[in-house]
Amino acid sequence: MQLRINERLVDVPAGATIAVIRDRCKPGADVLIRNGFPAPPETPLVEGDELFLIRRGELPTQEELEYQLVARHTPRVYERLKEARVGIAGVGGLGSTVAIALARVGVGRLVLADFDIVEPSNLNRQQYFVDQLGEYKVDALTATLRRINPYVAVTPHRVLLGPENVAPLFAGCTVVVEAFDRAEMKSMLVDAVMTGLPATTVVAASGLAGYGPNNDIRTVRVSRRLYLVGDLTSEARPGCGLMAPRVGIAASQQANTVIRLLLDETEP
Repeated sequence: MQLRINERLVDVPAGATIAVIRDRCKPGADVLIRNGFPAPPETPLVEGDELFLIRRGELPTQEELEYQLVARHTPRVYERLKEARVGIAGVGGLGSTVAIALARVGVGRLVLADFDIVEPSNLNRQQYFVDQLGEYKVDALTATLRRINPYVAVTPHRVLLGPENVAPLFAGCTVVVEAFDRAEMKSMLVDAVMTGLPATTVVAASGLAGYGPNNDIRTVRVSRRLYLVGDLTSEARPGCGLMAPRVGIAASQQANTVIRLLLDETEP
């Protein structure tokens, strides 16, 4: 009979138990998941069962991890994402969340640029931890991404971006995510990519402060190479700060827009 074991179809003897398959396919596995639920080793298996065999604390090989990603994305999607190179300008609330989303889906190369360090006021909305306070954001985020997907190639740059270094740092990126707080930095980044990287698309954000309606945050195609996410009006001010839920909604839309662009999908 055939089972799906760690996302691969495998022929096994009829009536085999999980213990038999574990000892044959992954000796020492101590987390046994049958059809989505933990199961004891003596559980008999039937045709069509799906089995995950995991050793606690063991890093899966790149091949094993890729098989599991391929099973969720389909091979064509995964191969396109694996070969992609995406830049993220600013790794605060938007950028750190976008980076994590792209690493989880298997985007193969991420270029991070930010000069800032992690401070306590960041923890209300950015993907950092108390024990990372005082670290450069690009270094802290790189460490987190490697825990999520160690096979993503992350290139961190501790740098203040300006018109002179945007093109060199993000050369080769299909998409650059604009993830700054300040309007002048947003404008600078868009202009620098539009003029210096003619084959690159920008996914920017504007208007995500406070806790307004979810559906006001939308994705707009401004031009052939520029997409804008947000409600386009709300800005941080006293009584209307930046908060994790709404920033997260916008960041997820940015990440999904990046994926669509990498797969040659476009917004209307």
